[in-house]
Amino acid sequence: MNAKKIKTIPLKDFFRNPEKTRYTLSPNGEYLAYLAPYKNRMNIHVQKIGSHEVRRLTGVEDRDLAGYFWATNDRILYVRDFGGDENFHVFGVDVNGDNDKDLTPFKDVLAQIIDDLKDDDEHIIVGLNKRNPQIFDPYRLNINSGELKIIAENPGNITNWMTDHDGKLRVAVSTDGVNSSILYRPTEKDEFEVVHTMNFRQTLTPLFFTFDNQHIYAISNLGRDKNAIVEFDIAKGKEIKVLYEHDEVDVDSLSYSRKHKKLTFISYIDWKQQYKFLDKEREDLQNRLESDIGQEYEVVIVSSSKAEDKFLIRTYSDRSLGAYFFYDKNTDKLEKITDVSPWLNENDLAEMKAINYTSRDGLKINGYLTLPQNVPHKNLPVVVNPHGGPWARDAWTFNPNVQFLANRGYAVLQMNFRGSTGYGRKFWEASFSQWGLKMQDDISDGVHWLINQGIADPKRIAIYGGSYGGYATLAGITFTPDLYACAVDYVGVSNLFTFLKTIPPYWKPYLEMLKEMVGDPDGEADYERLRATSPVYHVDKIKAPLLIAQGAKDPRVVQAESDQMVEALRKRGIDIEYILKENEGHGFHNEENRFEFYEAMERFLAKHLLTG
Repeated sequence: MNAKKIKTIPLKDFFRNPEKTRYTLSPNGEYLAYLAPYKNRMNIHVQKIGSHEVRRLTGVEDRDLAGYFWATNDRILYVRDFGGDENFHVFGVDVNGDNDKDLTPFKDVLAQIIDDLKDDDEHIIVGLNKRNPQIFDPYRLNINSGELKIIAENPGNITNWMTDHDGKLRVAVSTDGVNSSILYRPTEKDEFEVVHTMNFRQTLTPLFFTFDNQHIYAISNLGRDKNAIVEFDIAKGKEIKVLYEHDEVDVDSLSYSRKHKKLTFISYIDWKQQYKFLDKEREDLQNRLESDIGQEYEVVIVSSSKAEDKFLIRTYSDRSLGAYFFYDKNTDKLEKITDVSPWLNENDLAEMKAINYTSRDGLKINGYLTLPQNVPHKNLPVVVNPHGGPWARDAWTFNPNVQFLANRGYAVLQMNFRGSTGYGRKFWEASFSQWGLKMQDDISDGVHWLINQGIADPKRIAIYGGSYGGYATLAGITFTPDLYACAVDYVGVSNLFTFLKTIPPYWKPYLEMLKEMVGDPDGEADYERLRATSPVYHVDKIKAPLLIAQGAKDPRVVQAESDQMVEALRKRGIDIEYILKENEGHGFHNEENRFEFYEAMERFLAKHLLTG
């Protein structure tokens, strides 16, 4: 046994805002922009390369900015919502700090970026649901004045718009809730016409046009189980050729050089990020960067100058939030800008290892296991951490939740249960109508696998998750009440009826699809199943102590989901702690709220897993 103990890292070091992050390069390659705290909120700062002088451009004090990008060398656009309501507005500010303006100042309206129009210094194209909260119309937006001009009127069923390389709106995707169609027009003067229709179970997702603006590149699983990257004749509505496909996982990303008009690489995730290079120059650049930085890190180019001769690089690993580097191709000089979280020493953190096990009905379930350092890996207290979505996935990366828990002595098990994305259509479809049933069995089977490995102490297992992971947490302590000693539900669904009836208005076009994937709250065929798998109706089965955290402005999993669970459990005298934040939405984004939640979780888990 190794006598060396785990070095306890302060909780706030895992969850505090970075000192500097989300670096981007101005189009001319002369300036850096980044987010840094101002009054505990992440705001935009700019700095000329080679200078130590920094200018803060924004002074938002109520909530971190959601994102930003360079519109021109002289103006930056940023995105923010209000209290977590997810009605994001687009703002603009000059690099000298002037003309800070809300460009979409409409109450209860969500702005989406359709095209940032890199070759137009005055406009971008945005989608706004101001005419109808359920659908988005595309507008040309003046980034200085805020002047809007509608480009096309959404007939009521368009869910996505796509431009060509000249910024012309030429492709749209529509849905009737179950079937989707690709629409195309040769020019903006023509009418959109349907060129291909498919059931939502099939994938044909347009990525971008070929460089002659004639065909498109797309993600497709038409005629196959796994997503592939294909070239698609948009005018004729047919696939021309497959660029790349993988036998075991979906392929879902294609990159290109805007300057040189050539494809550069395809990426996909098996247990971690992988690349298929299509361009020797881009592959050589990757090898050049990794030779200096180290192959134990993911090395990602996150921004480049318009001339593609200057680059910003971000690194990360399972044990590090990494660093930012600046690379000048002209001089072949690579300079480190900053570590993202220099207060965390990766040698004090735990490895995230890929694992797999077999579900009770024979499916291969991939996942990750993170074990605490410097303790025997036998009979450990465990936190099971199912991901949200549920149509998403866990991947090998730095996860502050996982590292925090491992540092406190817990083994952490994450699994990509059926329905998780990246493993093909059949695996995804296996989740339909299985909330609380086979999807939950996959999680339970992972727990039993960990017990059988001798790693988990069967009497000291907790379950913790957010969003769908929160639902899985509640389902776990409801339908397998003897499996878990305690649970932490973070903005999770408790009632499938109210969840399906309170989705945001702009999710309404997908409601019929959700009914097929989850269930129809108004349908006789699904009623009994939805009731049987809604934890709120079965609180009499719950024995484990529970901590719940909820944002009052959450538009996806509304406050009532947590309120009704808390009320039902308190009537039964179950030990329950409830954290409700009025200034948060779907997850806690403000630093002080994150601290409060994780401090409560640390006390809660220690009480029920460590002290007996």
